[in-house]
Amino acid sequence: MTIGIWILGNQLHLEQSALLSCQHNKQKTPVIFIESLNYIKKRPYHQQKLVLVFSAMRHFAEELKLQGWPVTYEINKDFESSLNYWIKKNNITELRLVTPYDRPFLRLIESFKLDCKIQFITNNHFLWTQAEFKQWTDSRKRLLLEDFYREGRKRFNILMKHNKPIGGQWNFDKQNRKPPKKGLNTPTPLEFEADKITQQVIKDINSYQITTYGKIESFKWGVTRSQALQILDNFIENNLNNFGTYQDAMITGEYTLWHSLISPYINLGLLTPLEVITAIDNAYYEFDYPLNSVEGLIRQILGWREYMYGIYQIMDDDYAQKNWFNHQEKLPEFYWDSSKTDMNCLKQSLQQVEETGYAHHIQRLMVLGNFGLIVGVSPQAINNWFHSAFIDAYDWVMVPNVIGMGQFADGGILASKPYAASANYINKMSDYCKSCVYKQTQRTGNQACPFNFFYWDFLSRHQQQLRGLGRMNLILANLKKMDKVELEKIQLQAQKWRESN
Repeated sequence: MTIGIWILGNQLHLEQSALLSCQHNKQKTPVIFIESLNYIKKRPYHQQKLVLVFSAMRHFAEELKLQGWPVTYEINKDFESSLNYWIKKNNITELRLVTPYDRPFLRLIESFKLDCKIQFITNNHFLWTQAEFKQWTDSRKRLLLEDFYREGRKRFNILMKHNKPIGGQWNFDKQNRKPPKKGLNTPTPLEFEADKITQQVIKDINSYQITTYGKIESFKWGVTRSQALQILDNFIENNLNNFGTYQDAMITGEYTLWHSLISPYINLGLLTPLEVITAIDNAYYEFDYPLNSVEGLIRQILGWREYMYGIYQIMDDDYAQKNWFNHQEKLPEFYWDSSKTDMNCLKQSLQQVEETGYAHHIQRLMVLGNFGLIVGVSPQAINNWFHSAFIDAYDWVMVPNVIGMGQFADGGILASKPYAASANYINKMSDYCKSCVYKQTQRTGNQACPFNFFYWDFLSRHQQQLRGLGRMNLILANLKKMDKVELEKIQLQAQKWRESN
């Protein structure tokens, strides 16, 4: 019996469960990596996402070789045919791989006709197993993130003292919404020059005749575990102190502010969630960092990341097709080309994504996602764009975040109300409106901000559905008070915008 291991591109860790299962016999356990050109044709991925994944895979393959694993690396190949050739060549009787995190990819592998047995090994890259999360959900009448987060804090003893939360409360989010102010001295992000392996990946991507998105020339991301650890250390040393206070702020020309930039590395497996959480927890005691910053980052990983993956796993396969509002509008062209919009908040956010593959959570939720929601864009269309555009995007990440949270397409399974807002929110949390051709105070007319007339149009179009959501009652009361003539102007302007875009 010969066991072989297939390493997927987001499972790049020496302690991933498939490698651990054969650690005792690694010199006689063939390992394969495959870069599939056919697979990356499925959507116009951001070029930097492709560079990051393929370069990280190639670096990890070299690391495994140094550890004594016999490694085969296939470039520009088809998954199924490459596997069968390798299986036959190495007389493999059992193929092991960590269960894919993304359900469509799991279904793809299950459709393969391979000349050996396939053994899926339970993934160990999340703190909660699928069975544990299911057990938690079965014991609850409601599936609230806050409840799950508190359970995680207790379970892993993070920021706890005598079974009570340090600081006397679980959540300091109210302290993490400070608008930007003038003269902020923001830190410089840690960046890396492309080495020979990465340079070759960039050449390869440029040579492929495929449709892609974004710019490739400015690639500065880390591609190894060592570099990912440097990113984490840099965040703790230089960013964590102010991270919480300004984590929702948006500033023209500032792409990263105090954000950690570690999500791509956790999602690839170059960092593990528990080591990040532990490092942040230890930093709180060692450096006496503000609790709102420390708790805010831990909540993103121990709470939100684990919760989203758990929800993704228990939902039916048709969850990605949910469309509670029956939104059918096409995605505006400027999402693919920022030069085609004159709305400054969208232009700033989209230019940033084009150049880096990154935008922080408020840019994603309250600018890019919010606009798609209030315009009435198909949830599937905007989900496809998010999956293509972001460097940390995977199906398990984007489906619950975009379909469930950003577009409220599941009707309230993930969120208690839609994340819809007018220009007032963007003006409060950014400086974008100051340099915009539109007026954030106007709801109709040539200078009216589209966020304004679309916001009220959205509320009007869906008020019957929204009345069933308790948190929307106050907003709907304001809609009821609006002058009917003004509302008609708003609706007409919204429709004209859709027709011309």
